[in-house]
Amino acid sequence: MKINKVYSYALLIPAGLIYALLFLYPTAVSFFFSFTRWTLTDWEWIGLTNFRMFFEESSLMIGFKNTFVFAFLTAGLKVVFGLLFAVFLTSQIKTKRLIRSTVFFPVLVSTIAVGIAFSVLMHPSQGLINQSLAFIGINGPDWLGNPNLAIYSVALVDVWKGVGIATVIFIAGMMSIPKDYYEAHQVDGGNKVNAFWHITLPLSRPAINAVIILALIGGLRTFDLVWAMTGGGPGFSSDLIASIIYKQYQAGFYGLSTAGNVILFLMVAVIVYPIFRYLNRKEVNL
Repeated sequence: MKINKVYSYALLIPAGLIYALLFLYPTAVSFFFSFTRWTLTDWEWIGLTNFRMFFEESSLMIGFKNTFVFAFLTAGLKVVFGLLFAVFLTSQIKTKRLIRSTVFFPVLVSTIAVGIAFSVLMHPSQGLINQSLAFIGINGPDWLGNPNLAIYSVALVDVWKGVGIATVIFIAGMMSIPKDYYEAHQVDGGNKVNAFWHITLPLSRPAINAVIILALIGGLRTFDLVWAMTGGGPGFSSDLIASIIYKQYQAGFYGLSTAGNVILFLMVAVIVYPIFRYLNRKEVNL
């Protein structure tokens, strides 16, 4: 028995070494350098100065607000639309394989490419979106140039790109539900709406929880799409925490930006972990 236990642990050693090398070591180094003023060739210990300077950043409150709005808005929309698409694509429609491929296709496209493409599509005068709206008599807004609208425009693009992953997870969850439940419900005289509320939705909770957690983590850490579409502008109106950190890197404040990354890491952990624990307590087991 002891030999089998030792053998089992021995099999975990390669994975543990890779995990330590690619995650634990860089994380520890990042925490250390967040307390220093460093360059590629030298470093100086300065304690909590980087953290104090980071919280004195003029656009930080805008960044925090935008990050929370972006993360929770995109996570909520991905859950809603992903669930609706999954219900539709697990029904008895003939073209569901083609539609599944179409819904999932944006996931495969580079985020930077998506950002550049939608920057062109959302141009206030020459973009296809506003030209299409003008054709039916609607004066389209300046999607990315309006400070009150820019972050929401980027959020909608993020939902368009990421809803495919949510849909696939929901489809997998729904297909794992035993058909006997639906047959028994039908025998009892239930309709499809009742079947969704009383069978599909409760038993899809593990998939819903997974989508919520993944979407929240992705939303809180988002950088590339915002940077490709707005660069944090106009002004600082669409800045996120990650884009503020990147601007500090660009300016050569490596220690300051490392401290920002540590703060972002801790922020994601503090927000996501309690939600993860709460959702897991609410799961419905088959």
